[in-house]
Amino acid sequence: MAEERANRLKFHLVEESPAAKIKVIGIGGGGGNAINRMIEANIEGVEFIAVNTDVQALQTSLAPLKVQIGAQLTKGLGSGGHPEIGRQAALDDRERLQQILEGADMVFLTAGLGGGTGTGATPVLATLASEMDVLVIAIVTMPFAFEGKVRAKQAEEGLSELKSSVATVISIPNERLLETVNLDTSIQDAFRLADDVLRQAVQGISDLITKPGLINLDFADVRSIMKGMGMAFMGTGIASGENRGVEAAQKAISSPLLVDTSIKGARGVLINITGGKDLTLHEVWKASRLVHELAHPEANIIFGTVIDPSLKDMVKVTVIATGFDRSAEPVVVEETPPFINKKTPPPFPVHTETPPYLFEPKGHEELPWNSSSGTRQWDVFKSPAYRRSTPPKKLNSMPTRIRPTPSPWKKPHEIS
Repeated sequence: MAEERANRLKFHLVEESPAAKIKVIGIGGGGGNAINRMIEANIEGVEFIAVNTDVQALQTSLAPLKVQIGAQLTKGLGSGGHPEIGRQAALDDRERLQQILEGADMVFLTAGLGGGTGTGATPVLATLASEMDVLVIAIVTMPFAFEGKVRAKQAEEGLSELKSSVATVISIPNERLLETVNLDTSIQDAFRLADDVLRQAVQGISDLITKPGLINLDFADVRSIMKGMGMAFMGTGIASGENRGVEAAQKAISSPLLVDTSIKGARGVLINITGGKDLTLHEVWKASRLVHELAHPEANIIFGTVIDPSLKDMVKVTVIATGFDRSAEPVVVEETPPFINKKTPPPFPVHTETPPYLFEPKGHEELPWNSSSGTRQWDVFKSPAYRRSTPPKKLNSMPTRIRPTPSPWKKPHEIS
């Protein structure tokens, strides 16, 4: 009896489950530069991999694992800006790419779209990862307008392929760098700003999974919000002072470098608020309410809080929003086409007077039938008002035929 009771009182330790494995893969030149800056920023809890057709670019990469693709196709010299070559290079080394994806729970793909390797190989990697049931988040940059229409078209086609590959996509247009930097900002610092947005996206999402919280968020939460959701919004804001919670949330949802600068209408939202030991419940409530008000009324909203003493008097808010129904947005049709300016007179003369011969009767034998008099005669009310000398008294009387005043218009038979 005592032995049976002892067995009931035994406690079994639950083995700690391994943390989610996150890999960050930089594809092409732009993606390689992005992960170099992430490595310099000491992002923890992720594995960095560089993938490229250009051997020289791989040699300068800081990633612990470097993978060359399309060696026979490109001879290690790159794709020459042709996405079809980048795509074929990835397909040629499909098995090698599957090996580096093995064991991952989440994969971040970073690339600059518009070129060859990044544009062509990134959708292939996204498809391979999705087939392996890996959560795929692609964070890509779009080219400047001055880079030309060819690169812009290639970038749009690459972005479209990414959306159809069951990946969640965060897009950053480089053109918006011009709106956010000063005139004296160097080009290196400007590109560092774009790479910093890539870093914040990777670090913000990975921290949600790897760092335990007071109200905890885990990989399953992130997966439920981001799995195959198409275009996504991700923002991080940090603030201090009296209204630090609201200010941090406002910064998080209004990043000027993202394509979708509003989370309005999002059906999936993940909010994480991180602060020091002095973080108050009221600050958390205000920050989360701001995000709640913008999301869809029936949105799936997952909330988490982390206490990080290193932040001291600062609060950091990370927001991830997905499930935007862009097709439901009304199409705005301008009343006046944009190429017509009503205020600017046309550069050519415009005649508004109607040529009188268009209204002049050809003869009495062809006069219209007057129904009121029952005779064939000219009805003056068939004549335009400006042709009448005096108002007619009766309809059944034949008026004197009114001759038109001289006009600059010529009749067709008078034109030489």
